[in-house]
Amino acid sequence: MKDRVAIVTGGSRGIGRATCLALASRGARVVACARDKDLLEQLAQEARTSEHPGVIVPQSLDVTDRAAIEPFVERTAEQHGRIDILVNNAGITRDGLLMNMDDDQFEQVLTTNLRSAFWLTRAVSRIMVRQRYGRIINMASVTGVMGNAGQANYAASKAGLIGFTKSVARELGKRNITCNAVAPGFIETDMTHGLPDKVKDSFRQLIPLGRFGQSDDVAQAVAFLAGEGAAYITGQVLLVDGGMRM
Repeated sequence: MKDRVAIVTGGSRGIGRATCLALASRGARVVACARDKDLLEQLAQEARTSEHPGVIVPQSLDVTDRAAIEPFVERTAEQHGRIDILVNNAGITRDGLLMNMDDDQFEQVLTTNLRSAFWLTRAVSRIMVRQRYGRIINMASVTGVMGNAGQANYAASKAGLIGFTKSVARELGKRNITCNAVAPGFIETDMTHGLPDKVKDSFRQLIPLGRFGQSDDVAQAVAFLAGEGAAYITGQVLLVDGGMRM
């Protein structure tokens, strides 16, 4: 990935953080985006001390701020000369039973998880079309494939990302731009850390490999889809779930 320029949203922690490191380890220049600039700076420093062939460039960005997206993408293209890879990873949960879920819970999750991916992909696609090259990877979820009680908003956003992925793949394929989704299962991150042990045990019983995934398990899948080895793969949903949904 030498000389490739990547944008990774939600890059300050969890799967996004691991993805930034995985891409940098392959030589990419990674623009890591999140709202927490301090965590991004720590990430960039880790990449430097690890002597990765690539670099991580920290960039503050609130993906729910639609007005900020296009200027950010244009500025990134100007500074780095091109944009080759987009990883739409930013995501949140606002769990609750359907009958008790309010409009804000639903809207916040859809805006962060789905609308932001649309805004960023729309802006980046214009650059990729001119380049006649691009790799777009959307972070879906096994929940978007099979649903989950108490997560109607989250499941809807991730299922929407899957449909979005397939449409973008069909639309941009002739310009040598691929678009795929990665759908993690139960991954040990800050987002899942606070779940009760009873809930974790119930999930573990559904996983044939008998363990929860790590952020790097997902990051390696993203790096594969972003690389030259996946040049003939598009419109696909790669489940990284230990066999939970097969």
